[in-house]
Amino acid sequence: MVKKPGKKFDKKREPKEFEEEVIQIDRVTRVVKGGRRLRFRATVVIGDKKGRVGYGIGKSTEVQLAIQKAVTKAKKNLISIPIYEGTIPHTQQVKFKASKILIKPASQGTGVIAGGAVRKILDVAGVKNVLSKSLGSSNRVNNTKAAFLALSKLRERPELETDAQKAKHENVEDKAAPEIKTISRKEAKEREDADKRMTTSSKAKQAKAPVSAEAKSTKGSNQKTQSSKKTTKKATE
Repeated sequence: MVKKPGKKFDKKREPKEFEEEVIQIDRVTRVVKGGRRLRFRATVVIGDKKGRVGYGIGKSTEVQLAIQKAVTKAKKNLISIPIYEGTIPHTQQVKFKASKILIKPASQGTGVIAGGAVRKILDVAGVKNVLSKSLGSSNRVNNTKAAFLALSKLRERPELETDAQKAKHENVEDKAAPEIKTISRKEAKEREDADKRMTTSSKAKQAKAPVSAEAKSTKGSNQKTQSSKKTTKKATE
């Protein structure tokens, strides 16, 4: 007779909302009046593989409790990052204390080229193709904080397009604006002298211009009247 499995075998595990990755577990000490108190510090990152990711740091006397505290804190510190075709929308470089992180978008099929804490963060976030490099300290906790700072500064594609359009519009306006040239006092004086010469030469030309027919007729009539007056005067004498 085959035994039927109990209820505990019938239960199906519910899928977790977030995937958990332990970045680092440190053993820390605290000096008190009675001596040193040993504790564990866990740095954990969680993500849903769809752009939501968070990190948390928990402390406890046991490792498992420290991880649980870190997970609960990570759920309160979730951020959403934009993902386009499996990669990030643009390059981002951030410095946090002595850590400096550079992340760049990559083409399809590249994979996640990163190391340490940054690789785990990008994996749980759902980024499939990305390039990353640590340019500063190798401290995992600080690198985690620097990576989250860089991811929080990523912007959507429409925002990038509007910024590019604004820059293009500003360049067009700069080209269309007329150029205002400044001249020295010497050049201004030379231009003024040239204008004066032009006016004097135009007046001289007008004076030397030939007399019109009307002017000639009026001049001739005046001469005739003067000659007639002279003849009448002589006749009277």
